[in-house]
Amino acid sequence: MTRHPTPPSAALAVETRSLTKTYGDRTAVDAVSLTVRRGEVYGFLGPNGAGKTTTLRMVLGLVRPTSGTATVLGEPAGSPAATARVGALVEGPGFHPSLSGRDNLRTLARLRGLPDAAVAPVLARVDLADRAGDRFRSYSLGMKQRLGVAAALLGDPDLVVLDEPTNGLDPAGMADMRALLVGLAAEGRTVLLSSHMLGEVQEVCDRVGVVADGRLLREGAVHELRGRAVLRLSATPTDEALAVAMRVAGDDGVRLSPDTGTIDVEVSADDAPELVRALVAGGVDVHEAVRAERSLEQVFFEMTTTRTEVAA
Repeated sequence: MTRHPTPPSAALAVETRSLTKTYGDRTAVDAVSLTVRRGEVYGFLGPNGAGKTTTLRMVLGLVRPTSGTATVLGEPAGSPAATARVGALVEGPGFHPSLSGRDNLRTLARLRGLPDAAVAPVLARVDLADRAGDRFRSYSLGMKQRLGVAAALLGDPDLVVLDEPTNGLDPAGMADMRALLVGLAAEGRTVLLSSHMLGEVQEVCDRVGVVADGRLLREGAVHELRGRAVLRLSATPTDEALAVAMRVAGDDGVRLSPDTGTIDVEVSADDAPELVRALVAGGVDVHEAVRAERSLEQVFFEMTTTRTEVAA
């Protein structure tokens, strides 16, 4: 997917500045400043209760912030000018159980001043055309989720905000959703999604923001957050292997996995042979050395676990 240079504010689909929401003594969102660029797929990641949904609701104008600001497509969040160009699925789809999928969407379309003809294309887009006449109550969880996405696409929005869009989908459904999200961005639309399916996010997102305890910990391109590829070592004695690796790559470039005992060393492909030679010269037995890339899931847990430990 295309990586975009840092744009001026006019090129931003969403911008928040010190966005904060408190409920009594509890701070749900704490001074979050994020930027979503037009035409990209942006993943908003965080543990349950991290403040993701509250942030999205403020961006959509559904919740009034305690302080800070949010701008959507150049307009104040929640303003008619912004809302008319945004489609959203937040906290699961809500439809009338006795109506068919088609009739539920027709009802929503009419409320928005759209013709009935707007319904068929979005049903086809989420692969529900064959089940459009079935009552909503008969839909599986995944079908209900897809109908919610179809509702978000009504009116051909410039910005699509989706809260856990792959919830309830089987592997084939998740693959279809991946293709849909990438297709929306390819058409020039912007997609802002929250998800706990980190593998899915890694596949489709240009950039991500990681939030924990209501605060934005990191924001950037997926490849930047994942960092360089590492040399994953299985070597003994472990203490001596760690010491040698730190001399070669520096303290910050070495991580020990307590579960497996393997050592990840951030070292270039050209410098990897030097590291192995240094280990052997230092009396370390190298059982295995494999080039590997950190997954977004690994990075996410490193950031959120460190945050939790510091807070404790």
